[in-house]
Amino acid sequence: MLIYYLITFGVSLVLTLIYVMVWHRHFDVHLTLIFTFIPITQMAFVCRALSTNLEEAILANNFIYLGGCFLILFIMICIFDRCNMVMPKRARVGFFLITFLIYGTVLTTGKLPIFYKSVSFVRTEDGGELIREYGIMHTVFYAMLAIYFLISIGVLIYSFLKKNDVPNKVVFYLAIPEIVSIFCYFGNKLLPINVEILPISYCFDQIFLLLIVHDICLYDVRETQMDSLKEAGEVGFISFDFRIRYLGSDETAKKFFPELISIKADTPAENNKLLAEQAIPRLTVFRENEKEDSSFYSRDGRTYLMDVDYLFDGKKKRGYRIFITDDTRNQEHIALMNRFNNALQEEVEEKTAHIAEMHNKLILSMATLVESRDNSTGGHIRRTSEGVRILMAEMMKDKRMHLTEEFRKAIIKAAPMHDLGKIAVDDAILRKPGRFEPWEFEEMKKHAAEGGRIVHQVLEGTDDEYFRKIAENVATYHHERWDGSGYPKGLSGLDIPLEARIMAIADVYDALVSKRVYKDSMSFEEADKIIMEGMGKHFDKRLEPYYVAARPKLEDYYRNYGLVEQN
Repeated sequence: MLIYYLITFGVSLVLTLIYVMVWHRHFDVHLTLIFTFIPITQMAFVCRALSTNLEEAILANNFIYLGGCFLILFIMICIFDRCNMVMPKRARVGFFLITFLIYGTVLTTGKLPIFYKSVSFVRTEDGGELIREYGIMHTVFYAMLAIYFLISIGVLIYSFLKKNDVPNKVVFYLAIPEIVSIFCYFGNKLLPINVEILPISYCFDQIFLLLIVHDICLYDVRETQMDSLKEAGEVGFISFDFRIRYLGSDETAKKFFPELISIKADTPAENNKLLAEQAIPRLTVFRENEKEDSSFYSRDGRTYLMDVDYLFDGKKKRGYRIFITDDTRNQEHIALMNRFNNALQEEVEEKTAHIAEMHNKLILSMATLVESRDNSTGGHIRRTSEGVRILMAEMMKDKRMHLTEEFRKAIIKAAPMHDLGKIAVDDAILRKPGRFEPWEFEEMKKHAAEGGRIVHQVLEGTDDEYFRKIAENVATYHHERWDGSGYPKGLSGLDIPLEARIMAIADVYDALVSKRVYKDSMSFEEADKIIMEGMGKHFDKRLEPYYVAARPKLEDYYRNYGLVEQN
């Protein structure tokens, strides 16, 4: 038996030394406690076997139960940690208090009949041995082990079924020591053998925990990535406490900023020029808004990315840390891409503008072609377009109209298209040198709806959907009247699109002051009288102030155009 205990002690000691060799600061403290407590517990088995009296055997037994009480708790906490689940602080404190309480009753062995009702010592060929009669607290001890085991298994099952961030291999590695330990705790009572199997279970626990240790850094992506970058010299950091005092920096940061070498720890950042200019402003912004955690700093032809985060002690925030990355190559690449994109954008815009200009000229040519068929409307499309421009200039001055520059440009651009529908009107009607017969007028009225259809087809598929809608409305509805007596749909009031109501005024005004084959031009006074009388009937009454304001400029334009002779 003594040889068996010595072998298990030696194996556990070797496994603990392996853990020490691979130890990393990212390891949970409870994992370290497990590898510390197991050799102590194994050594206690050896000491109990070597004991020569009851007092020595009880002391060794107390150390054995130090592992028996706490190792199952430490394993449970490690399971929570490795499964990325947070054990509530109160629960953790409660579990520790319960464990300490039960272990306290272990220490009463030989003094009070609480954990053991009675103990005696015998010496055999296998070594010292305690003869024990279990008390009530030993039963509580078993209950504690069962509760910790059930909680741990529940967490493992939940992680296996629900948590994608926990590898199944880790769940398996955690389940094995948990199951082996609980089996061995109760195994000696269930199996007909006279050998303590708990020591060998501790060795199994260490083996599987070492397998977990091997994978901890692999699956801890954030820390692994940071260590890799730091090892490669790509990322440095500077640390500060909450009072913005300099705590220290790594070699990479000092390579980026040699001034850090001469800064003494605990120096207030405000007392150093570099920290005052670069650290304090970034930390101040981060304090006000944690999302504002990144910025750039250029120095000596290099560009550095500065990321601010909290400095953690475990899960407790202790200050700030500024991560520094040499981002020069990336920024040069971005700058190159921006120059390329800008050049490409300019080329696209140039070609797009050229296509748009060709498109506009094509539309204007179509309008001019239509106008050439109508011997009564020479120059009509240019004059009405200018009339719309003059009206829009006055309307844009009134902020209450909430008109956009996009709308102004669209309606001016659409104005030449308002009579495109006349291309579908028979020449005999369109070129008639006199007033229309009723049936002829009905045919002529069809040009409005036809114009809307043509505009829709011509502009269909264009990227500028907004302009297409404006142009279609101008062509279709410029003969609608405010009182509903117009055509083609008999719309009234606000049902008539604004762009069509504006076009109507410019269209009628040009028709009045221009000479036609069937009439002479009217004077400005006569035309103005008709327009004003039509406000609220033919035209939108709300557009009257803008027409009145535009009237002098309209008269000047038509006078300079030379088509209208005025006294």
